Amino acid sequence: MKNVICILVLILMTTITFGQNDKEMTEFDSNFSHTVFFWLKNPDNQADRTAFETSLRKFLDNSGYAKTKFIGTPPRASRDVVDGSFTYSLIVSFDSAESQQAYQDEAPHKLFIAESEKLWSKVIVYDSTGI
Repeated sequence: MKNVICILVLILMTTITFGQNDKEMTEFDSNFSHTVFFWLKNPDNQADRTAFETSLRKFLDNSGYAKTKFIGTPPRASRDVVDGSFTYSLIVSFDSAESQQAYQDEAPHKLFIAESEKLWSKVIVYDSTGI
């Protein structure tokens, strides 16, 4: 009985720690994908990283248009074709190009740029529409 309880607690903790929830991500919408790579000026500065992540999360939590909201960092690359030179990546999906344009113009997006642009040295954006 003790082993069963331990296993159930472990499963519950894993689900809470690693599971998706509605606040963090919704289903990926293949109509329009917006992928952004950020290179911070001082990628090893923890205060800069915390400020960037806080501002980015606040923006995404308040966006009225972004569907999928994925924030990432580069993994250790095991292949030469993987570019791991960026500090953060962002992948956001939209139901249309019009929604993506509205996202560009909304107040939370503009506030994120104002708060964070001093932290990055380079940004590259790749937009795609589904086929």
